[in-house]
Amino acid sequence: MSELLDIQTVISRLLRHDHILLLCHKNPDGDTLGSAGALFHALKNLGKTVAVLCSDAIPEKYRYLQLGLFDGSFEPEYVVAVDVAGIQLFGDGVQPYSERVDLCIDHHPSNGGYADAMLLQGDAAATAEIMYDVLCAMNAEITPMIAECLYTGLSTDTGCFKFANTTARTHLVAARLIEAGADLVRLNGVLFESKTRSQLAIERLALENLTYYYDNRCAVVCLTREQIAQTGADATDIEGVTGIARAIEGVKVGITMRQQPSSSYKVSVRTVPGVDASAICSRLGGGGHKQAAGCEIMGSLENARAAILSEVERVLCTES
Repeated sequence: MSELLDIQTVISRLLRHDHILLLCHKNPDGDTLGSAGALFHALKNLGKTVAVLCSDAIPEKYRYLQLGLFDGSFEPEYVVAVDVAGIQLFGDGVQPYSERVDLCIDHHPSNGGYADAMLLQGDAAATAEIMYDVLCAMNAEITPMIAECLYTGLSTDTGCFKFANTTARTHLVAARLIEAGADLVRLNGVLFESKTRSQLAIERLALENLTYYYDNRCAVVCLTREQIAQTGADATDIEGVTGIARAIEGVKVGITMRQQPSSSYKVSVRTVPGVDASAICSRLGGGGHKQAAGCEIMGSLENARAAILSEVERVLCTES
């Protein structure tokens, strides 16, 4: 298991090294990219050689984060995973570095403890909230670029501050980031108010493939590789699909299942307060938060759907 560190120890270890590699999780979202981006820019401003590595391409939507991607031009002395709860979430494109993670900075209570050391704050709304504290304690200047990275992570992991993980402190941190130069209107427009044609196509397809279970308390969307390819949707477009099933009146558990290139199914679970999404996913090798969690299931669609629905039934019976 990981050695649990406090913020000052994390800072001392970061500052001790000059060549640092930051790892994001596969299917990258705003929190893993924004948190890594903030640390990347802060360390770079201190004169460190630093880069970001992700097994999947960075979605076009997040290119404004100006991440310096790893090109193999230096040998990392220190490897830091950002917002990665389990080693299986790295994907195949980051080996061998995913096998020698020195530090993990994360907010997922389900973190598997794969890194040598860890800064874990399970009550934080996003890893970006933790990263803000790290950078402030480091006396790093919160430049407008860093502020936009952190705001991206904070806002996306809270659904633009609508999800149950949002706290009063989350709003305070967001306010400080706006004061530091994060362009609230532009970022909210890019992240929440603009949709590509492919995103609309995948959302329409999701509605066409939606089915109900357990007296309409559970709604499931299943998408195959072929269906996704037909819409031209990328990982960012599909992010918006995860909330569709949960948003339906009377639904307590919303599930999106999408087939991966490996033919496994990535399962995203969203729930109402009082129904534990993490408990639904944990016995299938996944995890996450109370109202947002996920897992990956091997096998056919029928087997994967049966496996996740069995866990939904178990949790709904427990919660009812």
